[in-house]
Amino acid sequence: MSPEIHSGPEELVRALVRPGDHLHLAATPARPNALGYALARVFGTGGHFTVSTTGYHSSAHALTLAGAVDKVIAGFLGDTYPSPRPNKLYQHVTEGEPFTFEPWSLLSYTQRLFAGATGAPYAVTASLSGTDLAEGKGADLLRVPDPARPGEELTLVRALRPDLTLVHGVCADPEGNIAMVPPLGEGPWAAYAAQRGVIASVERLVSSEELRAMADRVVIPGQRVLGLCEAPLGAHPQSLRTAGLAGVAGYLDDYAFLEEIVDDCRAESRGRDWYARWVAGTGSHQGYLDLLGAERRRELEAAEPSWRRTPPPPAPRPAAPDPAELPATEQERLIVLGARAVADRVRGGGYDTLLAGIGSSHLAAWLAAEQLRASGHRVKVMAELGQYGFVPEHGDVFLFSLRHAASAEALSGIPEILGGMVAANPRALGVLAAAEVDESGTLNTSRSPDGRWLTGSGGANDIAATADCVVIAPASPRRYVPRVAYRTSRGDRVLEVVSQFGRFLPAGPGAGFRLASFLTGPGGDQPAADEAAHRERAAAAEVAARTAWTVPVAGVVEEKPVTAEELELLRSLDPEGRYR
Repeated sequence: MSPEIHSGPEELVRALVRPGDHLHLAATPARPNALGYALARVFGTGGHFTVSTTGYHSSAHALTLAGAVDKVIAGFLGDTYPSPRPNKLYQHVTEGEPFTFEPWSLLSYTQRLFAGATGAPYAVTASLSGTDLAEGKGADLLRVPDPARPGEELTLVRALRPDLTLVHGVCADPEGNIAMVPPLGEGPWAAYAAQRGVIASVERLVSSEELRAMADRVVIPGQRVLGLCEAPLGAHPQSLRTAGLAGVAGYLDDYAFLEEIVDDCRAESRGRDWYARWVAGTGSHQGYLDLLGAERRRELEAAEPSWRRTPPPPAPRPAAPDPAELPATEQERLIVLGARAVADRVRGGGYDTLLAGIGSSHLAAWLAAEQLRASGHRVKVMAELGQYGFVPEHGDVFLFSLRHAASAEALSGIPEILGGMVAANPRALGVLAAAEVDESGTLNTSRSPDGRWLTGSGGANDIAATADCVVIAPASPRRYVPRVAYRTSRGDRVLEVVSQFGRFLPAGPGAGFRLASFLTGPGGDQPAADEAAHRERAAAAEVAARTAWTVPVAGVVEEKPVTAEELELLRSLDPEGRYR
């Protein structure tokens, strides 16, 4: 039976969504944002929805502000741009306000969808064990004896079966076949897992003949689709890659819009002004497009080959560096030391792929990869939503920007990256950030000591569970703690912790870390190589002031000062100073 075709998102959700439904917002990685806004407009406080999605951020806040959601199941809850951060709407979510929240890791969450899509009651995961993410899941997570390894256990996660999956695609035909272009994030699994089926918005409806000519791009078959509508820019403010299918122009992330959401949620209005203007006030998707305006749409839409810009060659460096460029900020010192740690691990440890978490960690991984390439040492950079082997676009520091996809060697999805290229790849090196890190290397990105929600795991738990890792985190007594408030990610495979003043290495089996190298701060006296006692006293003072750790500093070596060349390359990656 062919799907219902509706005139717009509001009509589509009004016809096919029921109050109390479990709705899955697909991340492919384009988001069904026009449908999400429509849910808020149509149902408001009467929705009582359970919402599952890989990451609940940005436009998803509209559902919160409408009062439409009773429960959220996700791997991330907060904001991702301009950098990962908590959102004040959710600081009390651990107390059930504004809804009940069930946190997962990105891969284990996707594995639950895979089980639901393939008719299996459970999936086996290598993630979650040994962390607080495994707690409180009831029958959704089971530990069972491993029949092949006496005395060991397996972690089973129960199939996730939403009532409806909401999708935004490039185009579809009247039979409901939906074409998409990689990277694909969670891919088709949420569509197959949906118990009733899929409702979808697309940029353009095309004829069956036209779609048949691109059958290799059909990700979701029409048999799963209950209803369709056209919604140009239906993923806005997130991006959509189209590869020119059916003549549809792709579009980039609207960074200004994303920052407007973040700023308004931080302000006294707590997002209500943004919601009143862009969701309630527009009345419909067409009203939203009218308010967005033709000029802004043109700025976002572009032929995809032009998304990647060739940076101009660097100007010759003057003999005396401009004082405005130096010294490095503390954040830049952190990123440079992190890049050195990553590069050393790649050269000495045989790692050939890097998977970085969002934040300073991914800037450090990018910087290391650029330096390694310049020295003839190739390493593949990946992003967990499906980009492999890309060269970051200088000037765009967003980890998931589609500008980076233009240079990728392969575009796939979460299972291929976090599963195939991390969990099953012994040569993968994880590069992670942390809100808290303790002396065992255990990481917290989920909950503050006073119970406020931070952001969650994303893919960090999955990476730390299956790959060797470098942790890059600015040191402070609140961040480098004796014991983390919440165990988001295990620390048993953390090889190194990098701060803005030095690098910490394991002191020995079960012995925590020691400060192995020390970078004297700007304006400080650089001790001579034979002044070890001087250096150790300075390092011990820095550890005492900047951390709550008790770690040895004996034998600490001098970290060479940040060079003008390192800063020049870092600032070419981040010319706007987002991570400065």
